[in-house]
Amino acid sequence: MASLLCNARIQLTDTLEQMQQGTLMRKVKSKSWKKQRYFKLQDDCMTIWYQSKRTGKTESAFSISDVETVREGHQSEVLQSLAEEFPPERCFTIVFYGRRGNLDLIAGSAEEAQCWVQGLRQLIEVATSMDQREKIDQYPSCRHHSAIHIQSFLHLLPSPRPYISSHSSPRSFPLTSPLVSRTWIRDWFQKADKNKDGRMNFKEVQHLLKMMNVDMNEDHALRLFQAADKSESGTLEGEEFVLFYKALTQREEVLSLFQDFSEDGKKLTLLELVDFLRQEQLEDEGTEELAMELIDKYEPSESARARHVLSADGFLMYLCSPEGSIFNPRHQALWQDMSQPLCHYFISSSHNTYLIEDQIRGQSSIEGYIRALKRGCRCLEVDCWDGPNGEPMVYHGHTFTSKIPFREVVSTLEKYAFKTSDYPVILSLENHCSMEQQEVLAQQLKSILGEQLLTTTIDGRVPTQLPSPEELKHKILLKGKKIGRLQDTLDGPGDEAPDVSDDDNGAEAEEERRRAKESLAQALSDCVIYCKSVSFRGFQEARSHSRPSEISSFAESKARKLIRDAGNEFVRHNTWQLTRIYPSGMRTDSSNYNPQEMWNAGCQIVALNFQTAGTEMDLCDGLFSQNGSCGYVLKPPFMRDEETLFNPNDPSSWEGHGPITLTIQVISGQQLPKVANSKDGAIIDPLVRVEIHGVPVDQAHQETKYIENNGFNPRWDETLQFQLHVPELALVRFVVEDYDKTSRNDFVGQFTLAFANIKPGYRHIHLLSKDGTSIPPSSLFVHIRITEPPSPEQD
Repeated sequence: MASLLCNARIQLTDTLEQMQQGTLMRKVKSKSWKKQRYFKLQDDCMTIWYQSKRTGKTESAFSISDVETVREGHQSEVLQSLAEEFPPERCFTIVFYGRRGNLDLIAGSAEEAQCWVQGLRQLIEVATSMDQREKIDQYPSCRHHSAIHIQSFLHLLPSPRPYISSHSSPRSFPLTSPLVSRTWIRDWFQKADKNKDGRMNFKEVQHLLKMMNVDMNEDHALRLFQAADKSESGTLEGEEFVLFYKALTQREEVLSLFQDFSEDGKKLTLLELVDFLRQEQLEDEGTEELAMELIDKYEPSESARARHVLSADGFLMYLCSPEGSIFNPRHQALWQDMSQPLCHYFISSSHNTYLIEDQIRGQSSIEGYIRALKRGCRCLEVDCWDGPNGEPMVYHGHTFTSKIPFREVVSTLEKYAFKTSDYPVILSLENHCSMEQQEVLAQQLKSILGEQLLTTTIDGRVPTQLPSPEELKHKILLKGKKIGRLQDTLDGPGDEAPDVSDDDNGAEAEEERRRAKESLAQALSDCVIYCKSVSFRGFQEARSHSRPSEISSFAESKARKLIRDAGNEFVRHNTWQLTRIYPSGMRTDSSNYNPQEMWNAGCQIVALNFQTAGTEMDLCDGLFSQNGSCGYVLKPPFMRDEETLFNPNDPSSWEGHGPITLTIQVISGQQLPKVANSKDGAIIDPLVRVEIHGVPVDQAHQETKYIENNGFNPRWDETLQFQLHVPELALVRFVVEDYDKTSRNDFVGQFTLAFANIKPGYRHIHLLSKDGTSIPPSSLFVHIRITEPPSPEQD
């Protein structure tokens, strides 16, 4: 039976069978916290449970689709601290998507460790490599499995991989087909099947519905149950449960749309599908070829594919696919011009990258750098202080945060800098080290990074403008103080006093002012080429020097004042020189400021605390999820023109014929998750809020009414409308909340994207959790219409 339960793509090898038998390993959290846990691969080959050796109780479980990678050896700080006690061949780390903490494990032998490392890698590859066609082809015909218990049947279905906002394209799955339901139902089924007989009686089905956020009338639920119970056994199994689930998830709104374009109500011919794509989806290029491609890709029936027609199931599969997503799939690949100067791009940027918690007592970790780089971040911060034995350390000065060696940060950078993006990484160095340890900083940067570290201009000349991301591919640029001018580095040593960074406050600022009187190590100074940190002394002075290789940093409050008092000058300044914005020193909880107001002024390096989930990081992920998630997004033309008149606070300075109208019909929701830590049996009352983040006059939000007790298939059918004066800077955020009349609404899910990446027509929005990971199959179904203002000739 075990081999039957495994995913059809998985060969049940000796390794996987050994994992299914279970292994006793140490779970490690610190040098002193090492506890034995029994790990076991479940029969579905897609879930791992582990339990306490002492109590025998199941402690936790995770899905293979939640695992990003497996690292062998001492590749975490915890395992490195145990290097003398346990050899590397017995150690490995399971790394999850999102902000979930890693799982550090120590096996009893090298052979057991290899079994789990290789087995996990095999399963991860299967989970990530299946495309939609393979998922459809794998779906077994129900009539061949009527005798298989439902638990077995569910395990036969493939496990979709979650969408991670910052590194990959959204993955979408059909919502009535059982093949998407596997992830959603399997865990609930195991909880609801009280007597563990692999069948469901009506009482167990009622329990399951409650857990799945369905508040259904008992008579209606019984009718669905009896209609599906073909064997009249009083229980559902195999095909019967599939019938019940399909009836439960019937999408009336999609079927109605399908029938509007289908003459016989049963299929869409090729020409009918072309009509739908042109009239509703506004697909005007190569529409017939697209229609053929969609039928071939999403129609589950082989005979229908052969006749070039699309069934209702195939139509729904298309609408739930990347082609039916609100996010333009063409914009998920690299689609922008990457040959313009660095200052013409918004750059994904992290503040206090080494912290994975708050700024007072939080943990410093190389994981902060790994996570940021994997999310496409291209500007990292490192605070360096003198450490023991001549080794510089990285931590948040004058606080109780833990410390990590600078050498480890640089080694991590060398390994991970270009795994997600080929484009340059800027390392923002806050240097608090003595002269001796500054020399060590320079030596470690050069020896570890080698050719990756940029140590001269790309052509050996003083630049008149910054080079492009394309010209700086696979290069790491150091941002920091510099002795003299760039010309002196190219010609020979200079003798000017170092410029002082404006990037610290409070006690750190005092420390830097004291240290600025001392010399800067020449070797470290020479590593700074295109990003020399200078104090800001006004836009006119900066323009009079006209040194594009200099960069000023501003605390959020200073930046806001400049935007308010000299908005157009700030925008112009950012057309030729880089600007970095960082959070106020008062944000000791690592909270974030609103990055949108800084992007409105063209600021490129808007540094956020990546470790802190919330609206601000949703906006950041939303902006940088386009263009191949490479960490660079080209600014609009009016923000790249040095003579621009644009001022984000002054509508009279904007070009254009009038506002664009964005009309959003919020139609329905699908299988919305329950609120974290909610009571058993609690059903959400969902509402949808649409927020526009852009220039001040465009900032707006509207929301639907709430639907009582229905998180499974709520219908709103409400229309929201917005006016966008500067659509090029607008981000649109869709938020689902659980309405509460006595307290603040609870967060359910969200999705954010740039207005420029929206596809019109009938679209699904695949929701993300608070930390930016997918929560399939949770989605919203909407209709989008974008209306351009009339041109002057039409007036």
